[in-house]
Amino acid sequence: MKTLLLDIETAPNLAYVWGLFKQDINIDRIVASGHVLCWSAKWYGEEKIHFASIQHRKPASMLSGIHRLLDKADMVVHYNGKSFDIPTLNKEFVANQMQPPSPYKQLDLLQIVRAEFRFPSNKLDYVAQALEVGKKVRHPGFEMWVKCMAGDGEAWQQMEQYNRQDTLLLERLYDRVQPWIRSHPNHGAFEGAPMCPKCGSEDFQRRGYAYTTMMRYPRYQCNNCHGWFRGNKADKRGDEERMTNIGA
Repeated sequence: MKTLLLDIETAPNLAYVWGLFKQDINIDRIVASGHVLCWSAKWYGEEKIHFASIQHRKPASMLSGIHRLLDKADMVVHYNGKSFDIPTLNKEFVANQMQPPSPYKQLDLLQIVRAEFRFPSNKLDYVAQALEVGKKVRHPGFEMWVKCMAGDGEAWQQMEQYNRQDTLLLERLYDRVQPWIRSHPNHGAFEGAPMCPKCGSEDFQRRGYAYTTMMRYPRYQCNNCHGWFRGNKADKRGDEERMTNIGA
């Protein structure tokens, strides 16, 4: 299963406003829509980090690179990507008359963190530091985005470092929370062999049973990522009659 880790950085929307608080921005006040400034991506397990920006490329050329990678991916890992990164890229693709990349599974680590843990903050930087897998690159804040939009070379260097580091953090965080992911796309569906559905390891051990309302299944734990999973064939317990609730 080819897994792509992805992070994008975007320019803000520009609009005319009358004040600073409780603004209701009508569409006729929008001067310019936000757009992708740059993206960073890497294949899981590989060292190379791919990066492209509008600093030296036209938007369509910059987008073509990430479009090719998405087209090859079986699964894409991101942080808040289901709500932001992927819809933003799709908007850019259609605006530049590009066809949809081939379908891929998505794994949004923000959704995993929210569902499985209770950190004081779910921001990537906080969670990464709390789990001791790294931290974001420090930068001047919104000023860096403004300077990049103005073509400042030093700001673009900072932006690239920031973008690349976020992709590395994604991979490290993914490794850390992998055994906790309940809805992980199944590696076995791609490989066609008995293996851990979360990490693809063939090193796992039988550990009791997993029970449903009616049946029980062999339960396993991976010796690599330590995630839990079960077989898909119910364990045979003889032909004795089993009582069930009406309507079950």
